[in-house]
Amino acid sequence: MTDDSSGGESPAQMRRTALYLTLAQVPEGRVVTYGQLAELAGLGRAARFVGRTLSQLPADTSLPWHRVLGAGGRISLPAGSPSGDEQRARLRTEGLTVLNNRVDIKRHGWRPIEHSG
Repeated sequence: MTDDSSGGESPAQMRRTALYLTLAQVPEGRVVTYGQLAELAGLGRAARFVGRTLSQLPADTSLPWHRVLGAGGRISLPAGSPSGDEQRARLRTEGLTVLNNRVDIKRHGWRPIEHSG
Protein backbone atom coordinates (compact mmCIF):
# COMPACT_ATOMS: atom_id res chain seq x y z
CA MET A 1 0.00 0.00 0.00
CA THR A 2 1.48 3.31 -1.00
CA ASP A 3 0.96 6.66 0.63
CA ASP A 4 -0.37 8.83 -2.17
CA SER A 5 -1.13 12.25 -0.71
CA SER A 6 -2.06 13.72 -4.11
CA GLY A 7 -5.50 12.11 -3.83
CA GLY A 8 -6.46 14.18 -0.80
CA GLU A 9 -7.23 17.87 -0.98
CA SER A 10 -5.59 20.39 1.32
CA PRO A 11 -7.95 22.44 3.50
CA ALA A 12 -7.38 25.47 1.22
CA GLN A 13 -8.20 23.42 -1.89
CA MET A 14 -11.31 22.02 -0.19
CA ARG A 15 -12.49 25.59 0.51
CA ARG A 16 -11.91 26.58 -3.12
CA THR A 17 -13.70 23.46 -4.37
CA ALA A 18 -16.74 24.19 -2.14
CA LEU A 19 -16.74 27.77 -3.44
CA TYR A 20 -16.52 26.72 -7.11
CA LEU A 21 -19.23 24.07 -6.78
CA THR A 22 -21.58 26.60 -5.17
CA LEU A 23 -20.79 29.34 -7.70
CA ALA A 24 -21.47 26.93 -10.57
CA GLN A 25 -25.08 26.61 -9.32
CA VAL A 26 -25.91 30.33 -9.55
CA PRO A 27 -28.37 30.46 -12.48
CA GLU A 28 -28.31 32.87 -15.38
CA GLY A 29 -30.04 36.14 -14.57
CA ARG A 30 -29.42 35.78 -10.82
CA VAL A 31 -26.72 37.24 -8.59
CA VAL A 32 -25.24 36.61 -5.14
CA THR A 33 -23.05 38.72 -2.88
CA TYR A 34 -19.54 37.67 -1.88
CA GLY A 35 -20.77 37.09 1.68
CA GLN A 36 -23.82 35.10 0.60
CA LEU A 37 -21.69 32.89 -1.65
CA ALA A 38 -19.30 32.23 1.24
CA GLU A 39 -22.19 31.23 3.51
CA LEU A 40 -23.83 29.02 0.87
CA ALA A 41 -20.49 27.26 0.31
CA GLY A 42 -20.19 26.56 4.04
CA LEU A 43 -17.33 28.99 4.52
CA GLY A 44 -18.99 31.24 7.09
CA ARG A 45 -18.25 34.95 6.86
CA ALA A 46 -15.45 34.64 4.31
CA ALA A 47 -16.47 37.31 1.79
CA ARG A 48 -12.87 38.50 1.35
CA PHE A 49 -11.68 34.95 0.72
CA VAL A 50 -14.35 34.67 -1.98
CA GLY A 51 -13.23 37.90 -3.63
CA ARG A 52 -9.55 36.92 -3.51
CA THR A 53 -10.24 33.46 -4.87
CA LEU A 54 -12.42 34.69 -7.72
CA SER A 55 -9.78 37.26 -8.70
CA GLN A 56 -7.39 34.36 -9.28
CA LEU A 57 -9.64 32.43 -11.68
CA PRO A 58 -8.13 31.80 -15.12
CA ALA A 59 -9.39 34.09 -17.88
CA ASP A 60 -11.04 31.17 -19.71
CA THR A 61 -13.00 29.89 -16.69
CA SER A 62 -16.56 28.70 -17.31
CA LEU A 63 -17.59 29.67 -13.76
CA PRO A 64 -20.10 32.55 -13.65
CA TRP A 65 -17.87 34.89 -11.59
CA HIS A 66 -19.71 37.88 -13.03
CA ARG A 67 -22.80 36.94 -10.98
CA VAL A 68 -21.01 37.72 -7.69
CA LEU A 69 -21.48 41.26 -6.36
CA GLY A 70 -20.57 43.32 -3.35
CA ALA A 71 -22.97 44.04 -0.50
CA GLY A 72 -26.27 45.54 -1.60
CA GLY A 73 -25.74 44.48 -5.22
CA ARG A 74 -22.77 46.81 -5.76
CA ILE A 75 -20.37 45.97 -8.58
CA SER A 76 -16.97 46.07 -6.94
CA LEU A 77 -14.84 45.94 -10.10
CA PRO A 78 -14.02 49.44 -11.37
CA ALA A 79 -15.86 50.78 -14.41
CA GLY A 80 -13.40 51.13 -17.25
CA SER A 81 -11.32 48.14 -16.13
CA PRO A 82 -11.35 45.15 -18.51
CA SER A 83 -12.88 42.79 -15.92
CA GLY A 84 -15.32 45.43 -14.67
CA ASP A 85 -16.54 46.18 -18.18
CA GLU A 86 -16.82 42.45 -18.91
CA GLN A 87 -18.86 41.89 -15.74
CA ARG A 88 -21.28 44.69 -16.60
CA ALA A 89 -21.64 43.44 -20.18
CA ARG A 90 -22.28 39.84 -19.08
CA LEU A 91 -24.90 40.91 -16.52
CA ARG A 92 -26.69 43.05 -19.12
CA THR A 93 -26.60 40.14 -21.59
CA GLU A 94 -28.42 38.07 -18.95
CA GLY A 95 -31.14 40.71 -18.74
CA LEU A 96 -30.05 42.50 -15.57
CA THR A 97 -30.08 46.26 -15.31
CA VAL A 98 -26.95 47.91 -13.97
CA LEU A 99 -27.84 51.33 -12.56
CA ASN A 100 -25.48 53.52 -10.52
CA ASN A 101 -23.00 50.63 -10.43
CA ARG A 102 -25.58 48.35 -8.78
CA VAL A 103 -27.89 45.48 -9.61
CA ASP A 104 -31.26 45.23 -7.82
CA ILE A 105 -30.37 42.40 -5.44
CA LYS A 106 -33.94 42.10 -4.16
CA ARG A 107 -35.20 41.48 -7.67
CA HIS A 108 -32.29 39.45 -9.07
CA GLY A 109 -30.79 37.84 -5.99
CA TRP A 110 -30.46 34.07 -5.98
CA ARG A 111 -32.16 32.34 -3.08
CA PRO A 112 -31.67 28.60 -3.38
CA ILE A 113 -34.34 26.52 -1.71
CA GLU A 114 -32.94 25.09 1.47
CA HIS A 115 -33.74 21.47 2.18
CA SER A 116 -33.80 20.42 5.79
CA GLY A 117 -33.57 16.79 6.77
